[in-house]
Amino acid sequence: MISRIKKFLKRNSAYINRIPEIEKHLNSHFKSHKVNLGQIQSQLNNQKEKINNLEEVEFQVFSQWGDDGIIQYLVNKLDIPNKTFIEFGVEDYRESNTRFLLYNNSWTGYVIDGDPANVDQIVKDPISWACELYAECSFITKENINDLIGKVGFEKEVGILSVDIDGNDYWVWKEIDVINPVIVIAEYNSIFGVNTSWTLPYNPSFVRTRDHKIIYYGASLRALCSIATEKGYTFVGCNSKGNNAYFIRNDKMKPCISAKTPQEGYVRSKFREAQLNGSWVTGADRIKIMEGLDIYDVESGIIKKIDPSIVKYV
Repeated sequence: MISRIKKFLKRNSAYINRIPEIEKHLNSHFKSHKVNLGQIQSQLNNQKEKINNLEEVEFQVFSQWGDDGIIQYLVNKLDIPNKTFIEFGVEDYRESNTRFLLYNNSWTGYVIDGDPANVDQIVKDPISWACELYAECSFITKENINDLIGKVGFEKEVGILSVDIDGNDYWVWKEIDVINPVIVIAEYNSIFGVNTSWTLPYNPSFVRTRDHKIIYYGASLRALCSIATEKGYTFVGCNSKGNNAYFIRNDKMKPCISAKTPQEGYVRSKFREAQLNGSWVTGADRIKIMEGLDIYDVESGIIKKIDPSIVKYV
């Protein structure tokens, strides 16, 4: 048996050695098809004069879920003079909310990630020379975020700000004052429910996967809506997977997009990230894992202990 395997490998060594090259070609070919299909779907969605829910226009090209479609609909409908975006917490940027904007809309982008290996990969990615994409390596805190944003030299009115750092999202967005985005996309933790106004207490060195249970991170939707109101934004809904919330600056709202209350726009996530005794934890059982952990109540300004019994879902 071993001798036959050796003969096979010897006969086909030329093809085996070309596997990375073939894989690269197939990935490039597949990417082109995804982009083309995304462009077609974007044009079809743009024909919709009004939508009631963001999930009506979802499709996926480079985003983790259907956010590519939501973003395309919004940028096609809204008045956005500066075609620029800032996204942080992008890892190696192969999967992101804003990548399709570079391919399809020729926007200019600035991405930030705290892992040097990720940023090195972004810089080496052909998209960095084929498009106007800037990358910065830094661990983001509320103390440094304005300086980091200022490095790129964008006009204050950027088109999109996408916030996803798995921890201090509320605190970092609250601190940003050097830009005035038309659209803000912020990750929320749907496990905190629709009725709570919670965020993790600020910890500048917080790392979700290192320090805490994997589902103990971020802020509730209601907490993000609270800061959005303070900053002059209207909540317009969430993606269908229940992890990204969308906000439009009040002066840029259009009739084709419906404003939502947190109760109306909340989506409960179904993806499972935590395990207990070897089994996935799902539904309302997820909040029970976090019972007794510290949480900051935005409305009262007090750090409390998580009480699963008060959390409500829709």
